[in-house]
Amino acid sequence: MDTPDTTSLNDLTAAFITLRDEKAAAASAYKVADAEIVSRMDVIKRQLLDYCDKSGVESVRTASGMFYRSVKTRYWASDWAAMHEFIQQNETFDFFEKRLAQGAVKSFLEENPDVFPTGLKVDNEYVVTVRGK
Repeated sequence: MDTPDTTSLNDLTAAFITLRDEKAAAASAYKVADAEIVSRMDVIKRQLLDYCDKSGVESVRTASGMFYRSVKTRYWASDWAAMHEFIQQNETFDFFEKRLAQGAVKSFLEENPDVFPTGLKVDNEYVVTVRGK
């Protein structure tokens, strides 16, 4: 592979920074537009839920389509120590998701260079970071 000359590297760096800035501007504009649309959709959802509540129905068919309400349930722990103890006592380890906290693993390995957890896989790759002036 040929190595670009210094001018080409400068041009490539400048082009990357320009594209990164364009991407950031586009992402910012998207977030603003998306938030506005989500807000408007939430207003409509509240009206449809209100209709279901007042009418005592679970679903409605219209000429444009149908809508229905359902119960969405989410769970979370307010006391992690107690939850961890419960999980151990009841052997409900499937309460946990199978993923590692990247920062915690990195910190542990840095603080304990002689200890490597069995089954831990590590994937390193070179990345390029570009900064402007």
